[in-house]
Amino acid sequence: MPVVTLSLLVILLTLILLGLVESKLHNNAIRKIPIRIHVNGTRGKSSVTRLIAAGLRGGGIQTVAKTTGSSPRFIDSLGDDHIIQRFRPASIGEQIRMIARFSKYKPKAIVMECMAVQPQYQWVSEHKILQSNYCVITNVRADHLEEMGYSHTHIAKSLSNTIPINEKVFTSETDSVAPIINKAISNNSEINICDSKYMNKKYLEGFPFIEHPDNIALALGVCQSVGVSKKDAINGMKNTNPDPGALSILKLNINKSSIDFVNAFAANDPNSTLRTLDIIKEHYNGKKKIAIFLNTRTDRQLRTQQLLDLVFKDIAPDYLIIRGDNLDSDITDRVNYNKNLKFSLFLNDDDMGLIINKMSELDDYAIIGIGNIVGWGESFIKRLREFKNA
Repeated sequence: MPVVTLSLLVILLTLILLGLVESKLHNNAIRKIPIRIHVNGTRGKSSVTRLIAAGLRGGGIQTVAKTTGSSPRFIDSLGDDHIIQRFRPASIGEQIRMIARFSKYKPKAIVMECMAVQPQYQWVSEHKILQSNYCVITNVRADHLEEMGYSHTHIAKSLSNTIPINEKVFTSETDSVAPIINKAISNNSEINICDSKYMNKKYLEGFPFIEHPDNIALALGVCQSVGVSKKDAINGMKNTNPDPGALSILKLNINKSSIDFVNAFAANDPNSTLRTLDIIKEHYNGKKKIAIFLNTRTDRQLRTQQLLDLVFKDIAPDYLIIRGDNLDSDITDRVNYNKNLKFSLFLNDDDMGLIINKMSELDDYAIIGIGNIVGWGESFIKRLREFKNA
């Protein structure tokens, strides 16, 4: 046998052996954690992950959690956040490393947000990595269309790749739920639909941040299934740290103007944004005028077009502030939808101070931030905190 061929064979066998060893170590780590909860869906994954973990802790169950997205966090059994530093592009291999880390804490439960987008990787994340006994699918929205499909049915089927076999599935989706139900049935898993319409509204009171009723209803359903009472779960949720992209309100004083800035950047697709606006309007109940601050991304043209349509056609706020480049023609095309809508346009290179000064002219408004939060958006929120009321 040639030396080169022999060397390649040795390398191949070594890699196979290492893979088998890693697989055995991973499965041993998984078996040490009896309650494994996998959170998937289009919107609200990070918030629901935090709420479930907090609800379980409220019931005395030692729980650790991991959120992903633009600002990944490891949440320990005391509910404290730890930033996950990434020195390489995000990949589902990160989940394997985190499970190994989690197992050292000997928790009774782990709650992990799915970080895969492509259908095949969602399947691997569930059936080869987390092997959950509780699958959570928050909702089905039009996002990541290139990877998951251009219809709600295709997206729902893609998300259903994280449904385990012979376990439990929870979702707050009610419109495009049929593919989820069908997959749960084929996998012999119990399906639970958690509709916030049937949840007592008193559970929404006392949260230090605005939380979607659907997220609370979903997290509550999971916690009760695990064995935590409603009271203990809700009390635990109210004490959780909100996700960096959570629907939080900053009470600001800018140039003697009193302004509420509502961070709704996480809801950056049309359906989620409309639902979020409904919650915010219900919160204010007509007590404040509504302004929209739309932060766009030059590399997400389709989403920008969708959000512009939404603002001009459906939301029709009292005022609109837009940040982005090459939008003049897009805005001109939409002015006819709402000729009375006043707006200001800022370019990406414009100083933050110019936008903040414009906001100061909107005294006693609630300004709702939508669109993109990554990078500039996070810096903008940090800057706004300098004007926060004591």
